[in-house]
Amino acid sequence: MSKKVAEQLVEMLVQAGIKRIYAVTGDSLNELNDAVRKEPAIQWIHVRHEEAGAFAAAAEAELKGIACCAGSSGPGHVHLINGLYDAHRSGSPVLAIASTCATHEFGTGYFQETNTIRLFDDCSHYNQIAATPAQLPRMAQAAIQHAVHRKGVAVLGLPGDVAALHAVENISSNENYFSKSAIIPAIDELESLAALVNKYPKICIFCGIGAADAHDEVIQLAGKLKAPVGYSFRGKMGIQHNNPYEVGMTGLLGLPSAYHSMHESDLVILLGTDFPYVPFIPHDKIIVQIDSNPEKLGRRAKLKLGLHGDIKSALKALLPLLNEKTDASFLKAQLHIYEKVREHLAIYVSDKGKFDAIHPEAVAAELDKLAASNAIFTVDTGMCCVWGARYIRSTGQRHMLGSFIHGSMASAIPHAIGAAFACPDRQVIAMCGDGGISMLLGDLATIKQYELPIKMIVFNNRSLGMVKLEMEVQGLMDFQTDMVNPDFAMVAESMGIKNISIHDPEKLTSALEEAFSVQGPVLVNIFTDPNALAMPPKIELKMVEGMALSMTKLMLGGKFIEVLDTVKSNYKHLTELTD
Repeated sequence: MSKKVAEQLVEMLVQAGIKRIYAVTGDSLNELNDAVRKEPAIQWIHVRHEEAGAFAAAAEAELKGIACCAGSSGPGHVHLINGLYDAHRSGSPVLAIASTCATHEFGTGYFQETNTIRLFDDCSHYNQIAATPAQLPRMAQAAIQHAVHRKGVAVLGLPGDVAALHAVENISSNENYFSKSAIIPAIDELESLAALVNKYPKICIFCGIGAADAHDEVIQLAGKLKAPVGYSFRGKMGIQHNNPYEVGMTGLLGLPSAYHSMHESDLVILLGTDFPYVPFIPHDKIIVQIDSNPEKLGRRAKLKLGLHGDIKSALKALLPLLNEKTDASFLKAQLHIYEKVREHLAIYVSDKGKFDAIHPEAVAAELDKLAASNAIFTVDTGMCCVWGARYIRSTGQRHMLGSFIHGSMASAIPHAIGAAFACPDRQVIAMCGDGGISMLLGDLATIKQYELPIKMIVFNNRSLGMVKLEMEVQGLMDFQTDMVNPDFAMVAESMGIKNISIHDPEKLTSALEEAFSVQGPVLVNIFTDPNALAMPPKIELKMVEGMALSMTKLMLGGKFIEVLDTVKSNYKHLTELTD
């Protein structure tokens, strides 16, 4: 073959449906970069930091099924690690090309030498180095297959000298096979589950991201059982819309209505969820679980039954075995509680706050109104996740991307970059914390360079808000959480990006409407209330442990309506922050 190894690899990437590589070029990546230059079917996206490239690839992979990032020798591919952890834990199929020093320098402590096998072993399903041209095509094919079918990261180590050698024809297949399957639990297990569900009158359904493709089947199940439906943050966009049975989220970012439904039921059905917050799962109820990953069954709760199956196929098989329930009193009670919760959520929307202390709830609610029905939202970890979880509604076409499992700061901007490239016909809105955007601020230049029409909404509360609250509720003085920020609008201005600053809550709506009317990228710097109480996890855990029916003793709408006496006595320094 007359082509180089790097050119052969690029051909295989194109054949697998990969449209772009997010990377910073240099030294050991130069041959790959040159091969991309020659191939019009693939694009090299020049990010400013490899971590941003990995996050961008993770977002594209979640939206499109496969994506690619790359890092050069040593620090180049080391910078990928955080974004790759995020992608791997989220189940996003990402191929990471980690170029390395020349093969004859392996093991000598050469300049920028790293051990990529050790480095990426904990955040990948496949992790190998192609040390010869003959290995490259087989390893590339295997890496892509692993990423797609096992849903996670595959790392292909590519020494710079190997990339420049003459390619060798693959002895096996160059193609990738993205086949699908339906996983249905055994009939005897389905019958056992049906007998259990038919026995109990009060059923609650809780859905995760694994149930996102089974929206209609979940609605059928809830209708037949007269059961309220709660969901995790990742399950929200797939389950909430057109769902007359939904009672919201539970967990650290959730609402008391879903918690109450689970704890007042006789039986809880967990569908496609690996919900990590064990204190929010009832311990004295009958719990059953269905999941496509059988290793996850029972690792968060004591199960009566655990079934292996994809949710859509499993529910289709289960529904004919179930008796339709006629008593809807439990469902009606839970929906009534949820309605009261939503009324309280609206309190800090109608009251938009004060000058330089705009209620972030109002900001999120305005974004929800202005956004397109198929908009893609990206959210930074921390407070932005709370506002996104509570105020951005599902339509069945929207997506919400964030570092929901890995919990990394600074994901909103790079996720938005990947989303904008992957879906140029859709609106992309990045909900950024001031702490998050500060971390990867340089990649605003990437947004400008490619004129990505991202709307960047900075919730500027001048602090690491969630961390500050965590320290306070632990009885600690908040220390080193305040932020002396640059003028984000001026930073955007210096990069040629349209910018708007909002200090006055009365101008919030008109300013956001102006931002959304602009065709290109816009950064909106909003001075939000630094004392907005989101969801201090330690307090919520104390509260939910003793939760009663009285809604006045619950945290609602991002504020406390009434703080429990025990919390007041233990955390006296919080009293002045409560309403």
